[in-house]
Amino acid sequence: MTSQPAFETKIAIIVREDLPTWQKLNLTAFLASGVTYLAPDAVGEPYADADGTKYAPMLGQPVLVFGSDAAGLTRSLERALGRGIVPAVYTEELFVTGNDVDNRAAVAAVARAELSLVGVALRGPRRDVDRITKGLPLHR
Repeated sequence: MTSQPAFETKIAIIVREDLPTWQKLNLTAFLASGVTYLAPDAVGEPYADADGTKYAPMLGQPVLVFGSDAAGLTRSLERALGRGIVPAVYTEELFVTGNDVDNRAAVAAVARAELSLVGVALRGPRRDVDRITKGLPLHR
């Protein structure tokens, strides 16, 4: 294994702690896809095993998952936007929609201050992400 220098960026996903496990896992997967879309350079190379079986590439850097309450999610969202970082958001309403069109409509129908956030994801410079997530514990 070769050693690589520390990443200049950091990926963070912040999840509301009081959700059922299936919802936390579901929104984490959706939010990671948002980070991937906004930062295609964060995706590594495809994988292959010793038999030559091909596997899809994944994010090429660690993803830190933090736990939070609703206030911490709102604070993190505002901090990210204030630093010019475009986050991915997941609201409570998205658990009952069945497709991407309805998901976008559910978010578009609510003013930012009124979003019922259950998850936020972002990728940005390490220092900025550290400041955005300051005070949040890693998810347990």
